[in-house]
Amino acid sequence: MVVAAAEPEKSVIQIMTAGQQPVWDAPWRSESVRRGSGTGFVISKKRIMTNAHVVSWARQILVRRYQDPKPYLAKVLFIGHDCDLAVLSVEDDSFFEGLEALSIGPLPKVRSTVITYGYPAGGEQISYTRGVVSRIEVQTYVHIGNRSMLVVQTDAAINPGNSGGPVIQDDQVVGVAFQGAGGLENTGYFIPTRVIRHFLTDIEDGTYHGFPQAGVRLIPLQNPAYRRFLGVPSNDGARIDGLLNIPSTQAVFKPDDVLLKVGEYDLGSDGTILFEGNRLGVSVAFQEAQHGAKVPLKIWREGAAIQTDIEVFVYQEDKATGNQFDILPRYYIHGGLVFTPLSHEYLKTFGRNWSDSANNEIIYELYYRKSESPKTARREPIVLSSVLAHPVNSNVGIKTRALVNRINGKRIDSLEDVVAAFDSCTTDQHIIEFLPDNSFECLDRAAAMKATAEILKSYGVAEDRRL
Repeated sequence: MVVAAAEPEKSVIQIMTAGQQPVWDAPWRSESVRRGSGTGFVISKKRIMTNAHVVSWARQILVRRYQDPKPYLAKVLFIGHDCDLAVLSVEDDSFFEGLEALSIGPLPKVRSTVITYGYPAGGEQISYTRGVVSRIEVQTYVHIGNRSMLVVQTDAAINPGNSGGPVIQDDQVVGVAFQGAGGLENTGYFIPTRVIRHFLTDIEDGTYHGFPQAGVRLIPLQNPAYRRFLGVPSNDGARIDGLLNIPSTQAVFKPDDVLLKVGEYDLGSDGTILFEGNRLGVSVAFQEAQHGAKVPLKIWREGAAIQTDIEVFVYQEDKATGNQFDILPRYYIHGGLVFTPLSHEYLKTFGRNWSDSANNEIIYELYYRKSESPKTARREPIVLSSVLAHPVNSNVGIKTRALVNRINGKRIDSLEDVVAAFDSCTTDQHIIEFLPDNSFECLDRAAAMKATAEILKSYGVAEDRRL
């Protein structure tokens, strides 16, 4: 049911959270509890929609109705970190009495006017901000960090606390406010309804899968000589320059294929499509499909056009390169040596300029090796995160933040390999080798085994592992 234009604020909800994140370079610990706030709005089936980043790591979620001081307990029903959306339920069903679900509208037009509703900066009163849609494009979603999807830019101010609030046009929700633009004034972004509808359709079966990827790297094909070399007759289509290690992708595409069409969208020579009057990257066309769906394709290969399709899936192999949420980090401690998976979250512990502090081998291993050298890539690279000082490891000279290559001669491709390499050792010394120069250190096997329990107790660590 569509709410009357004068009353959408009655279905806009204030959200207050108490959250606690892990410490990624001391993964058995957690940071202090932090208070946060955001906005949501009522949708169908007595649910509240908001941003994923509003409720990530939340230990408690409280919600308040418009001009009602009473807090109600809420919980997360579904959360999509890739699209920064979440759906909440409220434990007390009476919360929804008299509240109407806001309806979801179309993608707004550039130059049209929208109004953002929310509770910015933790204010107790609802705020209304009018703005103009200035651009529709594909941008990185800051919450996840390594996914780019459709966004709408507006000059309506979007401040902390506005996150998750509805952006309304003609009595309908046309977006969810979610991030600002660093360095720009009076510029904010909202998640458009094409993304919202995809999320809501995805969760209908009770599971959130996410937005699929085709797993192809496209480069522009605007050089006329190169187009003649490939025999492409038209001025459309972009060349496939690389493929991710996804079976369905590798079964359909070949390097030097020219992608001409995805679904209903023709590709320009720069790899873009015309999407509701906006020139956007072709990834948007693949992201319209649900996980496991087939997408029709038109490809130019070896002098002929081919009609085929590709089954697209959510890609998880690059999870460690983005921000991670709601799952505690893995670790293993032996003889005071702390091992943990290499991840973007771990690198952020180096400080604001972490890319200057991390060695090149670590950065290449995490961000580039899987695409450039997939045969040598490790499924889960492991680093020596820290050393809990004790006489048993007092002579260990290897600096922490080092990438582990082998332990006792066994190549380390996951945290489970670390455990197995220590457990299976029969010699007097553990030998731990590190990259990039294969430097190594030794640890007395019997002494390390005996000291581990004492070290854990001394440093207040409950368990030697979280696998």
